[in-house]
Amino acid sequence: MEIKEWDKEEFFEEETAQEQSNGNRGFLGLLLIIAVIFIGRLVYLQITEGYFFRYLAEGNSLRWRALPAPRGLIIDANGQPLVKNDWSYDLSINPLNLPAKTAEKQSIINELKEIYPDGNLDKEKILKGAEEITIKSGLSHEEMLAYKIKIQNLAGVTVKQNLKRNYFSQDGLSHILGYIGKVSDDDLRRLPNYKTTDLIGKTGLEAVYENKLKGSDGREKMEVNSRGQIQRFLGKIDPQIGNNLRLWLDLGLQERSLTALQEQLAVLPPENQSVKAVAIALNPQTGGVLAMVSLPFYDNNIFSSNQIKEEYQKILDNPDKPLFNRAVSGLYPSGSVIKPVMAAAGLEERVINEQTTINDPGEIKIGDWVFPDWKNHGSVDVKKAIAESCNVFFYATAGGWDKIRGLGVKKIGEYLRRFGFGASAGIDLTGEADGLVPTAEWKEKNKKEKWYQGDSYHLGIGQGDFLVTPLQIAMANAAIANGGRLIKPRLAKTIESPDGKISELPTEVTNNQVVSGKSIKVVQEGMRQAVTDGSARQLADLKDKNGQPVAAAGKTGTAQFGAADAEGKMKTHAWFAGYAPYDNPQILVVVFIEGGGEGFAAAEPVAKKMLEYWFLSRVSP
Repeated sequence: MEIKEWDKEEFFEEETAQEQSNGNRGFLGLLLIIAVIFIGRLVYLQITEGYFFRYLAEGNSLRWRALPAPRGLIIDANGQPLVKNDWSYDLSINPLNLPAKTAEKQSIINELKEIYPDGNLDKEKILKGAEEITIKSGLSHEEMLAYKIKIQNLAGVTVKQNLKRNYFSQDGLSHILGYIGKVSDDDLRRLPNYKTTDLIGKTGLEAVYENKLKGSDGREKMEVNSRGQIQRFLGKIDPQIGNNLRLWLDLGLQERSLTALQEQLAVLPPENQSVKAVAIALNPQTGGVLAMVSLPFYDNNIFSSNQIKEEYQKILDNPDKPLFNRAVSGLYPSGSVIKPVMAAAGLEERVINEQTTINDPGEIKIGDWVFPDWKNHGSVDVKKAIAESCNVFFYATAGGWDKIRGLGVKKIGEYLRRFGFGASAGIDLTGEADGLVPTAEWKEKNKKEKWYQGDSYHLGIGQGDFLVTPLQIAMANAAIANGGRLIKPRLAKTIESPDGKISELPTEVTNNQVVSGKSIKVVQEGMRQAVTDGSARQLADLKDKNGQPVAAAGKTGTAQFGAADAEGKMKTHAWFAGYAPYDNPQILVVVFIEGGGEGFAAAEPVAKKMLEYWFLSRVSP
């Protein structure tokens, strides 16, 4: 069918009109969609996000505030706390929480100066810094309440609650426990995850077990306005308390060791008056330290007191050095307590044997030099030499004399090091000294002199340049008591987490057999003979709580030091080392009194009181 011209035009006109109508409707639809989106967004912004924008308009912001975690406790073997957590309060200012305007910051600083004129108000740090600044630390409870009222309208200024450790320092525990203090720049470089306001263990167990005792701080989320004032709290992550540290230490024995030392110092004759002494008790099978006293000691609570500077200066000015832990850091000539070790070395090297006997003439002469004994002992074998502390026998064992060829300096040094001398024992405390085992090379380098036979003689009786710590003497004698194992000493026994998990710290043996069991047995018998017939007879009547005898073994020591007086006499340190029961040792004690005189007179009475407490009065866990 043919379409007429006018029909075509009409058709296309109608089609064009239809397309225009559809286009208009599409445009209107698009406008409607845009309008709906715009209105929806407006509603969202006005209603849903309205608070957020009002928050920004008011200059509000979110802040996190640290919630310090309590440190774990340190407890004795029976669960008795040796330290507790208290709280202290500091007046502080946080520059990040100050108003933005400098004039408002200055106004707050001025008000603070009126409230506390002596405070740490470093304007430069406050205006430009980011770290919290302590204005006054150690506020009393009354001061804390008063300051809270005074600063309630001062943005960025708070009274901050801090952990405070309260130590049981009256029992001579300060050298063991140590103390905590604010982190130093060195601490922060070493431990970058710590904050400048954190507390950290500085000495003692607090320092060694810092990562176990320290808890995990919590956080509190809060909203503050433009003036740094808290508007509301938004959430909290609770702090996690640190682990408890259980020690081998028995607090009752610690107390008795302290009082026994103090009682003995009080009755020393005038020429041997001293305030410096050490008492150590340990389990010779495990190395666990049962007691450790170093006199004089100090009150470690001063490091959390308001008068820390004044009190600390008093300690520093004290000529007797209360901060010095003589048990692990003091270096002294050992005197005769080294003779059991020399006997073990001589037996092991077959320089002597159990039957070797000499006739003690009371001294040995080499040229113009005289090496005296404290008496003429007559016929002496190794056991009697230990029991009666015969110098001549050990001169011969160390340097040679008569039919004994002697160990010589190299072998002496080898065996002293086997027994732990010349190196730190590895106790879990800070500041342990290595001591000194002199050698021919050392003497040549430091004194520009060669080694002589007389040097070996001196070394054989614990004199000359040989220096030890009381702890080293304890560990060497523990090796004799336990059959030959040199063990690393430990104060900490277990680590106990807040959820009840207990982790035991293992006994560490550094030398499984310092000398043969045969050599050890002879030395043990000599030390037992010292109690039955020799210089340690004060322990012969030791009994347990059932009245049964407790066999003990021991060795006295008297070590000369310093220069001789006008009469040629030298002052002496008093030593004693002993253990019990003899057949199955449970406890070993070492007592040292600086300048205290003779070991049997000054040190052994203290050791006896310690052992009597252990076997008669101790309450078993």
